[in-house]
Amino acid sequence: MRVFFARLVPYMKEHKLHFFYAIFGTILVSLCTALSAYLVKPVLDDIFLAKNAQMLGILPFLIILAYFGKGAGIYIQAYYMNLVGQDVIRRLKDVLLQKILRFEMDFFNRFRNGELISRLVNDVYVIQGAVSIHFIEGIREGLTMVGLVVVVIYQSPELAFYGLVVMPIALYPVLLIAKRMRKESKRMQEKSADLASKLVEIFNNIEFIKASAGENMEYQQFSNHNKEFFRISMRTVKISELTSPLMEVLGAIALSVVIFVGGYKVINNEITAGAFFSFVTALFMLYTPLKRISGLFSKIQVAFAAGDRIFEMLDRNVKIEDGKKNLIEPVREIRFEGVDLYYETKQALKGIDLEIKSGESIALVGSSGGGKSSLVNLLLRLYEPTHGKISINGEDIRDFTQSSLRSKIAIVTQRIFIFNDSIAHNIAYGNAIDEERIKFALQQAQILEYVESLPNGIYTVLDEFGTNLSGGQRQRIAIARALYKNPEILILDEATSALDNKTEEEFRDALSGLLHDRIVIIIAHRFSTISLAQRIYFFQNGAILAKGTQAELFEQCTPFREYYKNI
Repeated sequence: MRVFFARLVPYMKEHKLHFFYAIFGTILVSLCTALSAYLVKPVLDDIFLAKNAQMLGILPFLIILAYFGKGAGIYIQAYYMNLVGQDVIRRLKDVLLQKILRFEMDFFNRFRNGELISRLVNDVYVIQGAVSIHFIEGIREGLTMVGLVVVVIYQSPELAFYGLVVMPIALYPVLLIAKRMRKESKRMQEKSADLASKLVEIFNNIEFIKASAGENMEYQQFSNHNKEFFRISMRTVKISELTSPLMEVLGAIALSVVIFVGGYKVINNEITAGAFFSFVTALFMLYTPLKRISGLFSKIQVAFAAGDRIFEMLDRNVKIEDGKKNLIEPVREIRFEGVDLYYETKQALKGIDLEIKSGESIALVGSSGGGKSSLVNLLLRLYEPTHGKISINGEDIRDFTQSSLRSKIAIVTQRIFIFNDSIAHNIAYGNAIDEERIKFALQQAQILEYVESLPNGIYTVLDEFGTNLSGGQRQRIAIARALYKNPEILILDEATSALDNKTEEEFRDALSGLLHDRIVIIIAHRFSTISLAQRIYFFQNGAILAKGTQAELFEQCTPFREYYKNI
């Protein structure tokens, strides 16, 4: 518990005044609760037994005041603790997403999208309960218990012994229940992540699922996950709800003993009836916060389990550390020297030696899985080389900040990324909007005429994944985005695969005028696209098998000729 709240202190320290208000409200609740229990004695002794008319005019107002103070305290405490809790969770979400976005691509390959969403949304939401509800409720019930214990002991120390003996007896089973709850809660959150992951997978692949008549299969798989989540949830309910009957039984035993001993004392005039009923009222009221604290102790274990999953992310080291220098000067040269890359135990690149100068365009060709995209990913620092070095202008790219490095590069891949935003924002993604530049980029990508025919032109909002565009239109938007950036390094990874021959030819003609003073890396299968390159690198099993012009490779490299016969 101490570690959990210590980790949240940096997010809470700006709320000292709000905590003060909440604690004030909590103390007010505790004092007024104790006062209402104490007032039972004068009500019975002074009004009903002594028939004191003066106290009859005072005590009802004191009771109203006690309950008014209790209600005001509950409101103050609830408002300010919710304010603290909501803000802590807001900031925790921001910090967690910021940290996750810094992780390398290998991290995203290992974790499912649904699991990451579950940690950012579900787990963080669970922590909110611990911060804004459970934490202050624990303080409130604890202070209330202290106030009521004072009343109980004041009325009769001997009866207090019999009535309070249940507290240490109940502690041990409550601790056992809490320990089991934390373990089951972690399992429940992991299964919740499985459910979220399955839903993300279904909705991301819904077109293929429907085309393959896979709805029933997907439903069955989700239903199996859902049933397992239900079973784990019921196990947590079975364990957590043990505290209430446990406290009821122990409380009943203690109360029976108190009634027996206290009744004997009233009969023998050792204490007054008012004192006894005030004692019993305080004892009854004391068991309520005791039961709540016992229940809170189990519930807060759910938050601790969620905290473990969140802090696991926050404590994870970023494997690709940012450099210190900004890449400001123009890119004159890129060099790969003896570069190897392993994905865990699988080698993706072997001893890559490659040099590209400004104004040059190269093509990377070869079978799928040959290492072409891996080379591009290394240049973008989405992964780190296992061995070897990549340099720009003679300096290791690891010395540069990732943002300054990537500001020099634009990439268009076969997989198109379209955001649920306007065309203008999609084109200018990460940069300021310049309408004229956007239209020029759209014109170069051969899609300006279509965009201007839309009701809102470049401010037309695209659906998620660009579903209100055709495949070719989506690819042209992606091409326009790259051209808008006006990069010094342009990477085209199967960028024209969704274009028809005529559009590709028009785009190729437009692109040929943009090759000057920049580096262009083309990954493609079509001869028409590769023809833009001055030099071709032929990849096979992660290694460069041959390099040269298209004519040279056809003449000198048999595997290259065989490769083009089979595509």
